[in-house]
Amino acid sequence: MHDETPMRNNGTVPHDANGRSNTSKKPRQPLLSKLATTIARNAINELDDGRAGRHLGVTHIKSTTATHRFAADVPGYPGWEWNVVLACARGSHWITVSELALVPGGTALKAPEWVPYQQRIQPGDLGPGDIMPAPIDDSRLTTDPDEAAIIQQHKASTSSNQPRMLSKTGLSQALQRWETGEHGPQSPYARQAAFTCVTCAFYLPLATTIDVGVCANEYSADGTIVAATYGCGAHSETPQPEPLGTTTEPFDDDKTIPIDI
Repeated sequence: MHDETPMRNNGTVPHDANGRSNTSKKPRQPLLSKLATTIARNAINELDDGRAGRHLGVTHIKSTTATHRFAADVPGYPGWEWNVVLACARGSHWITVSELALVPGGTALKAPEWVPYQQRIQPGDLGPGDIMPAPIDDSRLTTDPDEAAIIQQHKASTSSNQPRMLSKTGLSQALQRWETGEHGPQSPYARQAAFTCVTCAFYLPLATTIDVGVCANEYSADGTIVAATYGCGAHSETPQPEPLGTTTEPFDDDKTIPIDI
């Protein structure tokens, strides 16, 4: 990105029909005129590094120089702006471009609000060797058997404390994700399916108390949690297509069709 670019003279003031300067229409300060704004905008657009957006105003105004500011429409530079320094000698109305720069404006360089890493982690972020302990007050887990979603037998514990179990809240949240996710009954794929998973031979139910299971069809959602009411075109009861190219009697397309008169 260009920081400073010397530019050629690219602006003059209007003249009358006889070629004389139309002094009666000259603004008191040429650098603040509409013509100056147009010259600054054209300088940015000629650079071809991003179009000039909304005119943000004029700063650093002196008798012979002024800086015109424009919103920058440059990918990767949100909140930045173009600054164009214009010059005009005393007693003259001939405007020239001194320099042009892309600079940060407003809060462009302000760091975003810090978010704890537990809140930044998204599904799929964990990789080999990564460790993510569940918070002590995690509502998805409980040590109370009455609050447990499923009593898990032979559960190993790495501490002397009561091992935690999946809570009813944790199960409810999981079911909600599965019901509304890619393999839930309202997904575009499922809504076009003729059959649901619960009637499919490839459907392996996880438990009798919840309507979810694992798909065992390698051509569909193989190894993925699916809702019992999900469905796809690879259902085990999907009917076979009609054989192609079979007809009940031969047809001659050159045969004359009789017409009854």
